[in-house]
Amino acid sequence: MRKSLPAALLAVGLVLAACGGDDSDDGSTGEGSGGEGNGEVEVFSWWTEGGEKAGLDGLVAVFDEECSDFEFLNASIAGGAGANAKQVLASRLQTDDPPDTFQAHAGGELRDYVEAGQLEDLTDLYDEWGLTGSISDELLDAITMDGQIYSVPANIHRANVVWVNPDVLEGAGLSTDAPATVDEWLADMETLRDAGVQAPLAVAVDWTQTMLLEAVLLAELGPDAFNGLWDGSTDWSAAEVTAALEKYGQVMSYTNDDRASLDWPDAVNKVTGGEAAYNLMGDWAAGKLDADGLTPEDDYLWWPAPGTDGVFQWLADAFVLPVGAPNRAGTECWLDVVGSYDGQREFNTKKGSIPARTDTDPSDYGPYLQSALEDWSTDSLALSLAHGSAAPVGWIDAVNSAVGQFSAGGDVAQLQQQLAAAAQ
Repeated sequence: MRKSLPAALLAVGLVLAACGGDDSDDGSTGEGSGGEGNGEVEVFSWWTEGGEKAGLDGLVAVFDEECSDFEFLNASIAGGAGANAKQVLASRLQTDDPPDTFQAHAGGELRDYVEAGQLEDLTDLYDEWGLTGSISDELLDAITMDGQIYSVPANIHRANVVWVNPDVLEGAGLSTDAPATVDEWLADMETLRDAGVQAPLAVAVDWTQTMLLEAVLLAELGPDAFNGLWDGSTDWSAAEVTAALEKYGQVMSYTNDDRASLDWPDAVNKVTGGEAAYNLMGDWAAGKLDADGLTPEDDYLWWPAPGTDGVFQWLADAFVLPVGAPNRAGTECWLDVVGSYDGQREFNTKKGSIPARTDTDPSDYGPYLQSALEDWSTDSLALSLAHGSAAPVGWIDAVNSAVGQFSAGGDVAQLQQQLAAAAQ
């Protein structure tokens, strides 16, 4: 993601669309936490369409109301998982031209910015807003480094979710219940292919394939050994990893040939259009499906990825205060809204994620998100590499590159060597 920057992306990064919250220490928003000031607040993200854009719009509506001295400036750049946005952001940070705030996943990805000295410590602001006690311990730990808090999480997403077209399954004579294992899933995909569905599992560009790889590794290794891949306690060269990668290769053999030219919404559309039966994607897909007018539990179903029932593989979108932010007061007001009860409700009900706050009213949310809220509170937890909770950006880039090469060549031994090298 941190490659030489195409001029076209730089141009996109300067296209800004105007729009302008705050939070009292009881979780409701209130005026003035950002201090006195005015002007534009440039908010940098990759939320440009579907449920993601709707969620951002909901957050902006609260900001406009609660931070009326400031004006929201939309610096979002299209591209799933922030692939394009992170290139532009890297260039701006390297040239000391930060936006007022930018989107950064909680966890390992955040460490890159902290170690580069690019982020302000938010611990005192958390105390001022009364936010510390409103964030779960697991999430607070992921945004705390050396005792200092560096971001405000807007949500929690689940990565290991399969989105299902029940009509396609029933047309092939299959149950709509989730297969218990990857092997059972492979058998069902073979049945679908025999019934004329040439690519039962829809995938898109490399990072979406990394998500699928993670789901298979999680299913085959179990959550403890899977999490050990990121802290060194599980050896990437081990025989059990080889077996899991071979299983991943079998799963990929049931995917669409045009995957490298698609982004994640295109893969979801293959499922809803009846061309495929399954897509593995984070639960931001729920926001897209709802925005498309589809009815949950009727037009689409969802399962934990086969073999991962009882495990919640998580990531979290968050916003930060960059060193040198031009409008610090406006940024503090934005961050206060991001962490507020109202801001998180207006954001997450549209985006397809659960709030980072622990004082949530489940009745605010639809069927999928209510199930996700329950699972987050009861399931074992696993990290996501593809979306930054497991490792820094450089590691993510190396894995995405390896997965892209595997998509073209199918060499398991090469894939395992590259994954082991990325971990060093």
